[in-house]
Amino acid sequence: MMFVDRQRELTRLKTALKRDKPQFIVIYGRRRIGKSTLIKKVLDFERGDIFFMADRTSEPSQRHLFSATVDRIINGFSSANYPNWESLLVNLNRFVDKRVTVCLDEFPYLVKSCPALPSILQKLLDEKLLKYDLIICGSSQQMMQGYVLDTKEPLYGRADEIIKMKPIPASFVQQALQCNVTQAVFEYSVWGGVPRYWELRNNYESLNEAIKNLLLTSDGTLYEEPARLLQDEMRDTIQASSVLSFIGGGAHKISEIAARAEKKTTDITPQLSRLRELGFISKEIPFGENEKNSKKGLYYISDPLLHFHYRYVLPYRSLIELGNSESVLELFDATRNDYTSETWEQLCRNHVAARSIDGVVYKMALRWWGNYFDEERKQYCKAELDVVAESFDGQHLFIGECKWKEEVNVREELLRLKTIAKGLPFVKGHTIHYGLFLKEPTTHSENVTVFYPDDVMTSL
Repeated sequence: MMFVDRQRELTRLKTALKRDKPQFIVIYGRRRIGKSTLIKKVLDFERGDIFFMADRTSEPSQRHLFSATVDRIINGFSSANYPNWESLLVNLNRFVDKRVTVCLDEFPYLVKSCPALPSILQKLLDEKLLKYDLIICGSSQQMMQGYVLDTKEPLYGRADEIIKMKPIPASFVQQALQCNVTQAVFEYSVWGGVPRYWELRNNYESLNEAIKNLLLTSDGTLYEEPARLLQDEMRDTIQASSVLSFIGGGAHKISEIAARAEKKTTDITPQLSRLRELGFISKEIPFGENEKNSKKGLYYISDPLLHFHYRYVLPYRSLIELGNSESVLELFDATRNDYTSETWEQLCRNHVAARSIDGVVYKMALRWWGNYFDEERKQYCKAELDVVAESFDGQHLFIGECKWKEEVNVREELLRLKTIAKGLPFVKGHTIHYGLFLKEPTTHSENVTVFYPDDVMTSL
């Protein structure tokens, strides 16, 4: 398994395991994010550490499989009969003669077969009986969060460390896939920051070949990945997938999504909230508005693989099932700049946040859309701005435009930004700074800060 970045998580894990007392550590995150790989980096199997990956079998089967795993380290351990998990874990405690680490991977599967397991662990932890470090790990973020963050659950407040594994930053794509920085933006727009996806992508010579074999083939490794992600996290996967499908199809207002679903907005709000918590979608509001009060919120699919799936896979599933993936691939080729531009815009906004640009440090950058007053035409006009950020001291405003195409007229783009900026409702009292985020280096004589993929990707 590919191991890139993760130094912060690795340091936290190593530091915890060096403490004087045995630790109870919880690690969770979406499937394929690298949890098991991280854990195996700190386990010492020669010392006697134990790694057990649960499955969906019954409780007796799980106990038998676990004792058989322990038997490889402690000869004869599986010969005893263990009627429940408490007897098994307590007996393991008796057998170990030195401090080792025990990992229970895919912990939610164990709990599904034995709902009493969290209470059993609570008892062992509270009585401080364990001589070994215990790591529990799981891909269902909803369930894992519930076990340790819900005040009503037995394991609440017991963990010494809780590590949530997040996607790896875009800046590591170039290193992982050994490509140039422009190609890295294309790659990230499809695979996101999930290391297993990068590893699978590396098996193919080109991005198109990887897309065709992994995503646009009915037996492709990642063809059903979105369904599996939703099954891990959502009770109503049909409703969740429908919501994602509507957003991917261009419905971004909650009223539009609800109308397509033929439901009230209140009926789909729980799904939208949960999808946001999981990082699958994001809600954007225009710069300068309060999220609690604004009625202009727009929803977008923020996870790149899901974004690709609901734009190019689901709408053309019939073609793919008939083996006609080439047609879908041709569509992707024809629209790849447009598709990638959405990812590029978000990367550019992330680049601006908390960064010093020409000596000014800015807060979070947002999009803006709405009406501005055009002085030349003496009327209000609609416009959108890709990047707007206010400085921490409130004195400066950064306004930027993102372009992911080959040729850009810098002068025209700068003139457009300045025309809009003059009529914006929130510019009064600010010094305005302009910036352009471009795909390729462009010769120009304008006095404007220009950013390229090298600037953006290396900073994230």
